[in-house]
Amino acid sequence: MVLFRRTRAMHLYRSGMPLALLSEWLGHEDQETTLIYSYADTEMKRKAIEQATSASNPLNEDDDSASYWKDDDEIIRRLYGLK
Repeated sequence: MVLFRRTRAMHLYRSGMPLALLSEWLGHEDQETTLIYSYADTEMKRKAIEQATSASNPLNEDDDSASYWKDDDEIIRRLYGLK
């Protein structure tokens, strides 16, 4: 029964269920318990890389408006929590 439960949980996780919700669904008091057997498999990593490198990702746009902060030291300091 435990194997079926964990397998179902991993299927839900791979389908995009957030870990916090999965942990609650399993009835775990602490999310660390869920982390024992939840992991990103090769397929999940491949999909994440595809999304990060796709043309539709705003971080990959060549538009100058997407990188307005690049030469702005004030914004960079705030992003790093220095101000």
